[in-house]
Amino acid sequence: MTNRHERLRMQRRIRLVLEERRAAFATRDAEPAVDPEATMEIPPPQRAVGRVTVEY
Repeated sequence: MTNRHERLRMQRRIRLVLEERRAAFATRDAEPAVDPEATMEIPPPQRAVGRVTVEY
């Protein structure tokens, strides 16, 4: 059983951690690393060497 002082201290620590995480995510999301509107080149699938081909 925790006393009132320990409970308040834990709540304060949790609040500080949440604030730090919110700040970190806010700065991370401020600059998109990838342009969502840009098109991406998808290479054609490569055939595996030495594998059995499956016929449907």
